[in-house]
Amino acid sequence: MTIFSLITLIGGLAFFLYGMSVLSGGLERIAGGRLETALKKLTSNRFKGLLLGAGVTAAIQSSSAVTVMLVGLVNSGIMTISQSIGVIMGSNIGTTMTAWILTLVGIESDNVFMTLLKPENFSLLFAFGGVIMIMASKQAKRRDIGHILVGFAVLMYGMKLMSSAVKPLADMPAFVNLFTAFQNPILGVLVGLLITAIIQSSSASVGILQALALTGVVSYGAAIPIIMGQNIGTCVTALISSIGVSHNAKKVAVVHVAFNIIGTTICLAAYCIVNTIFRFSFTSMPIDAVGIALIHTSFNVITTAMLIPFTGSLERLASLVMSGESSKTTSDVGEAESTASAQENKLLPAPLDMRLLATPSVAISECDLRAQQMCVLAKDTLLKVCTMFEDYSDENAIRIMNGENALDQYEDELGTYLVHLSARRLSEADSLKVSKILHVIGDFERLGDHAVNLLNAASELHEKGLSFSGEAKKDMNTLAKAINEILDITSKAYLEGNLEVAYQVEPLVETIDRLVALIKKHHIHRLQSGECSIELGFILSDVLNNLERVSDHCSNIAVAVIELSNSSFDTHKFLSSLRAESEQYKDDFDQYALKYRV
Repeated sequence: MTIFSLITLIGGLAFFLYGMSVLSGGLERIAGGRLETALKKLTSNRFKGLLLGAGVTAAIQSSSAVTVMLVGLVNSGIMTISQSIGVIMGSNIGTTMTAWILTLVGIESDNVFMTLLKPENFSLLFAFGGVIMIMASKQAKRRDIGHILVGFAVLMYGMKLMSSAVKPLADMPAFVNLFTAFQNPILGVLVGLLITAIIQSSSASVGILQALALTGVVSYGAAIPIIMGQNIGTCVTALISSIGVSHNAKKVAVVHVAFNIIGTTICLAAYCIVNTIFRFSFTSMPIDAVGIALIHTSFNVITTAMLIPFTGSLERLASLVMSGESSKTTSDVGEAESTASAQENKLLPAPLDMRLLATPSVAISECDLRAQQMCVLAKDTLLKVCTMFEDYSDENAIRIMNGENALDQYEDELGTYLVHLSARRLSEADSLKVSKILHVIGDFERLGDHAVNLLNAASELHEKGLSFSGEAKKDMNTLAKAINEILDITSKAYLEGNLEVAYQVEPLVETIDRLVALIKKHHIHRLQSGECSIELGFILSDVLNNLERVSDHCSNIAVAVIELSNSSFDTHKFLSSLRAESEQYKDDFDQYALKYRV
């Protein structure tokens, strides 16, 4: 074993870890919306959670990423601790897939087909194909596939470098004696725990063990405790990610640690007792990469089978461990209270968790959910303020102000979060979703501002005891109906992604513009005939201008929905072509013009 062997070992480990990171990132981007859909279908059923955890972890090749994601989801109030327990158990099984992939390094055969499965014979071709796809393809999805191929090739090449570097260790008595000492189960568990904790990846530490096993020095008796310890060491990532999170989110880390410690304790005790009685002959036999993968999988499946009936007990154990901390969480905000401040808090969700940025598709899903909540809140706030001209109340005024304040906070939080998210490598579909959200949150916030402006006008009428003339009320009722409809179809278009409805918004916008112009014209005639005062005219003009701006923001939102389907956001060009060329637009406009006449 020379200094060059050590350098090769370190370089191989670097390639291995980097390849795993690139592979995992590419797989996560490809999974994209499917990962989001799987999470939305999650129920409290522990077995569905188990399958989901195993599937997601196998798909993105990282149990640590899944656990960090769970901490973020629970911290944001999206998932409950009971839902996360099944996913944690499933992720421990899903992470064993990596070990089986790495068994390809140990293939030894003269058969041509088996030889083709050796990494040195195909991984370089994967790398070449992946680089071509990354450099030549314009589609983000194909580039992501290229990154997966390159990541896989780098990972397998790193594994090959490590196995080549450690081969000379087989002839070193000190190395042989070291693994003989690992026959001590407690020492083996500690070694596996420490190595995994340092590199924060059980898949990587299992890969290192598989590389060492190719020397023929590692026995079953030494490998079994090390593998058990590796499952405890991987909990370090969850513990780190739980710093500064809510009470419930910390329980996720506690459950993860408890699950692996309890499983390791039971399995290790059973192994030692049975081995003492029956003296297993295989413990002194050298283990290979396939044997390590088999033990890794078997241990996690057995541990899960033992503990899945006791998910409730694990949750109670986590509550007991965390009993010294405050039980108030960010998701507690919004419980029914009677004060105005509490009414505003009820409109706000838990803060978006930065940990979710590690899985962009999930983070985007949450941003989209917040944007949908903004849409509903903006619509409800405006509909409420439209009633204030006929039936003013201080209680509704407070609700409207709280709605506008909540919309401001939504926009601030989402805007900041989306900036961080945009810096991540996103799939093409995810990038389009981010663009759509960024385009609409400003419009939702501005709708809240116009609601407050309208509230001020209604308040002035109420305080001064003024009211519009009968003709003005008739005109305003017609306009109010048109505003109600445009808010309904705009929210439907956004919430459902309904393009057919989205195309109906713009002709109604033009109808509202003409309505506003006619109502102003009617007001001038009434002013000239003395039927209306100048003071009321100022208030009416202010109301009309704000309602017209409301329809303009509805137009922006509908265009964002439509343009998302076209993968572009040239609003001016789209509207110009729509008004000039679309027969459906003209038909819709004629119907709206007939429906809303003054």
